[in-house]
Amino acid sequence: MSDSFLQAMQRYEIKYLMTEAQTAHLLSALRGRMLLDRYGRTPIFSLYYDTPDSRLIRASLEKPAYKEKIRLRSYGPADASSPVFLELKRKAEGVVYKRRVQTSLEKTEAFFSGGPPPEDSQIGREIAFFRDRYSALCPACLIVYDREAYFEPAGDLRLTVDYAPRFRTDRLTLDHPDACAPLLAPGGAILEIKVQQALPLWLSHALDAGEIRKSSFSKYGEAWRLTHAADTVRTGKERKPCLIPSLRLPSPRASFS
Repeated sequence: MSDSFLQAMQRYEIKYLMTEAQTAHLLSALRGRMLLDRYGRTPIFSLYYDTPDSRLIRASLEKPAYKEKIRLRSYGPADASSPVFLELKRKAEGVVYKRRVQTSLEKTEAFFSGGPPPEDSQIGREIAFFRDRYSALCPACLIVYDREAYFEPAGDLRLTVDYAPRFRTDRLTLDHPDACAPLLAPGGAILEIKVQQALPLWLSHALDAGEIRKSSFSKYGEAWRLTHAADTVRTGKERKPCLIPSLRLPSPRASFS
């Protein structure tokens, strides 16, 4: 969460799927080179928006040179008084561009109902243009995971390890992570390396030694595939994951770790 208040980011993001043993190997390699940020392990809630026919995620799964997503993110469970972040994420030729504004659940609901952007700024206008271009965007999938973020004290290298990624496509609120289905086998984790230049040699060697291989894994994409496959087997029809017309405000709840 060290970059939680940055409004705009441009960088390469490289993903890897890891077993429990590979995660232990990586964390050992980081000692003395990278530090865990001050937030420690943090629950991340990401609510993805899509069209009723899943246009955004279906296009993304075709692996085009350019793709884009929009999501609402909170760090821990959110209620009406919590800060949340509306994010527009684009990827072009391997480079990730992220735009985000801090907002609230109430303002987000009003925005997706046709109201003004949460912030009167260039980034706010970009997000509004995206909404208007696709229209009919609504909550489609909630992704939850527990993240540890590491940084290189004297450089621009950042990496995150996401534990226990899970999802649900109903009860699409940010207030609790209950009743979510796993995205990976037990013990599995997702490594994301975020860098503006090439990987340092020591990290490349550590990945090779641990047989940690690059993956194009997408959390929302995998959740859509799992949901789509289950519904197709059960009903013989494709499911549209956009289940409700707007964000439902959750009741205030006590936070938990």
